[in-house]
Amino acid sequence: MNEPTKLSVNINKIATLRNARGGDVPNVLKTALDCEKFGAQGITVHPRPDQRHIRYSDVAELAPAVTTEFNIEGYPNSAFIDLVLQNKPDQVTLVPDPPGVLTSNAGWNTIENEGLLKEVIAVFKQAGIRTSIFIETNLELIDGAKTVGADRIELYTEEYALKYEEDASGAIEPYKIAAMHAKGIGLGVNAGHDLNLENLSFFAEQLFGNLDEVSIGHALIADALYLGLHNTIQQYLNCLNPISWK
Repeated sequence: MNEPTKLSVNINKIATLRNARGGDVPNVLKTALDCEKFGAQGITVHPRPDQRHIRYSDVAELAPAVTTEFNIEGYPNSAFIDLVLQNKPDQVTLVPDPPGVLTSNAGWNTIENEGLLKEVIAVFKQAGIRTSIFIETNLELIDGAKTVGADRIELYTEEYALKYEEDASGAIEPYKIAAMHAKGIGLGVNAGHDLNLENLSFFAEQLFGNLDEVSIGHALIADALYLGLHNTIQQYLNCLNPISWK
């Protein structure tokens, strides 16, 4: 029987809201622990160099408190590498974000960046941290992820989300192929970016058996404003693992 796909909640937007007013409301740690209590199987943070949402101090507070899977995303500059090594998450997801970018908007070119990625991944592996690479559906680049020593890939799903309403079957096809290929060469498969309550069920069903985890933040937190955090997490979990697929 296939393992269910895990839901990791990205709590960056909680920190964005807190930082807009100052103080500690909403509380990032409490939100993370509530997400776990309500059924999330992981917590994701993506600290950026300007710390405009998640701060390095948040990471230090979350690391010992999160009891599910703790995932830190980011670009592997020296400050990020030090942050990860100091806090020892279960997983680190490497994202090729240039400084100041609003949100992640591309996957790694694992061939052009082979030297950098090999070096960084070796450091994290030495520390016992699982490493994932944010990547598009290009099979050659997925092979490159295996070459540099990654344990998993995280499929960048914006293109799927953009095309879903017009042609769901066409939109999903490259992701099905990519996930199957990755699994075939021994890589785990995560996914994230612009997945939501409208497009997640189809994505997860089509990749069922080849999808380990999704990381969702913006849409989930926005839905929680209307539906409540507990109810929202339950709805996302139902999208991932309906009884009818099992």
